[in-house]
Amino acid sequence: MKELFNMDNGLFRFLGRVADLMILNILFIVCSIPIITIGASITGMYYVTLKIAENEEGYIVRGFFKSFKQNFKQATVIWLIILGVGIVLVMDLMIMRNSDSTFGNVLRIAITALCVIYLVITSYVFPTLARFYNSIKNTFRNSFLMSIAHLPYTLLILVITVAPVILTFINGYTLWYGLLLWLLFGFSAIAYGNSFFLKRIFAKYMPPQEESQEDPDHWVVEETEEMKKARSARFEEAADQQAAHLAELKTVEDTITGTKENVPANADTKTIHQTDIDS
Repeated sequence: MKELFNMDNGLFRFLGRVADLMILNILFIVCSIPIITIGASITGMYYVTLKIAENEEGYIVRGFFKSFKQNFKQATVIWLIILGVGIVLVMDLMIMRNSDSTFGNVLRIAITALCVIYLVITSYVFPTLARFYNSIKNTFRNSFLMSIAHLPYTLLILVITVAPVILTFINGYTLWYGLLLWLLFGFSAIAYGNSFFLKRIFAKYMPPQEESQEDPDHWVVEETEEMKKARSARFEEAADQQAAHLAELKTVEDTITGTKENVPANADTKTIHQTDIDS
């Protein structure tokens, strides 16, 4: 009986997690009402869910708003870019859907492929922004490259993100109850589910964590900037390693064709944050 009312048992932990997700979901919905702030809201939501997934829990509300404020400018620009590209892709699909010509079919397939790439990048870009310090350009680039380098996880993230949307619109019954679930914890639950895969991906690009502070949210302001810069440097280092790997492959190819030219293993390059693509 004592175990039943123990706050550390599985039932109470589960109910506590549901309550956290409901609070986070309300924060996301309310802060997304102006539309232009959706990017910052998604970033703040993923910031909190990533901390939960990594067992670095702090204060839900405080963590959300600190990330919201800290990443507001970049998140807003990224959101406007994503929104604009999404509108263009939808309009293109609507225009080409009734085309029966060969060229129209080819163009429709190409647009569909672009839509998949668009969904993949969108699934990664805000969590990446929440976790890493980088420019907008490199945030997009790293999001795409990480999605390719970790394709199995990417497919799972897409399923978790897209499947609930499809199920919601099956019929009027699912639409009614689906909307209720979305309002209660739908958005935060998806972010929470994705965060378990994203944390494994991001762990490959992060330096060892320092010992936790007394305040569970202490690192949100001071440590976040330092950690983000360190992670950005980690990307650059991994890019150099990737360049060295490519240089070695080039050396092998040149040897096969009779060329014995030696390529330095530490060739200087700024090509990307193509980390762990060959891992």
